[in-house]
Amino acid sequence: MQVKGINKLALLLLSVLVICIAGCGSQTEEDTGKAYEVYYVNNEETKIFANSYRTETTDAQVLLDELMEQLSTKPEKMQYKEPLSEDFEVLGYTWEGGQLTINFDEHYKEMDTIKEVLVRAAIVRTLSQVENVSYISFTIQNEPLLDGSGVAIGTMSADTFIDNDGSEINTYEKVNLRLYFANEKGDRLVEENQRNVVYNSNISLEKLVVEKLIEGPTTIGNYPTINPSTKVVSVTVNDRICYVNLNSDFLTQPYNVASDVTIYSITNSLVELPNINKVQISINGETSVFYKESVSLTNIFERNLDLVTDAASASE
Repeated sequence: MQVKGINKLALLLLSVLVICIAGCGSQTEEDTGKAYEVYYVNNEETKIFANSYRTETTDAQVLLDELMEQLSTKPEKMQYKEPLSEDFEVLGYTWEGGQLTINFDEHYKEMDTIKEVLVRAAIVRTLSQVENVSYISFTIQNEPLLDGSGVAIGTMSADTFIDNDGSEINTYEKVNLRLYFANEKGDRLVEENQRNVVYNSNISLEKLVVEKLIEGPTTIGNYPTINPSTKVVSVTVNDRICYVNLNSDFLTQPYNVASDVTIYSITNSLVELPNINKVQISINGETSVFYKESVSLTNIFERNLDLVTDAASASE
């Protein structure tokens, strides 16, 4: 009787061991293959979310198709939705020399601006993990995708959706900006209202204003005031004074624009923000510099509306 009891115990332990081994085996099977991040959009359409996807696939073409299928599959977590939704259709894609071009139908353009940016970020960040997909571009019925200003968005990479400080661009907001650019002669300022500007909320509005000034105007008849190769080193605000630190490219002016027009393009645009009254500009942290040998950057500048002309007379 005692031997039979031991045998029963041994069989029980053996059964448990087999179940454990089987469980470990399935876990190992689940964890095999290479992991990729598939990005989804949250239901509030304010962020993108990464979910790990594992596959044994090593062929880049097959992997690309797999990831595109994942982008069109509803995620397990109900608070997220797939970027390639039923709201629009992928008509096809071409992949040549590291350049992937995805062609959508006309319904793609019907998305809200913020949602479209998030969808685009999710798709690009997912597919750029495929080997030899260096750049991605979107077309609508074989025509380049345009931004709200009618400018072609062009090629994108994963870095397109990473802020300058290395933070992932996951959260977006809309804002209306009042910016000041040059008239045709370059001797006066013209007001330009840029509405529904979508921006990464990781950066400050002050920095956004300066970056938009560097990008230049979106309205025909307005002209840029700042060298487009200028880089923003930092933008900070203290006691309602905005300190704008730019690199030395700012000192080179490729346009026929008066020095005070450039200075007050920055100043007037920033003072439009409710938390700023004055502006000081520095070059790589130094203020003991003259802009175009006529304007000392040791000065702290205040709003100057005397330079502003209305759009109708801007080119007269």
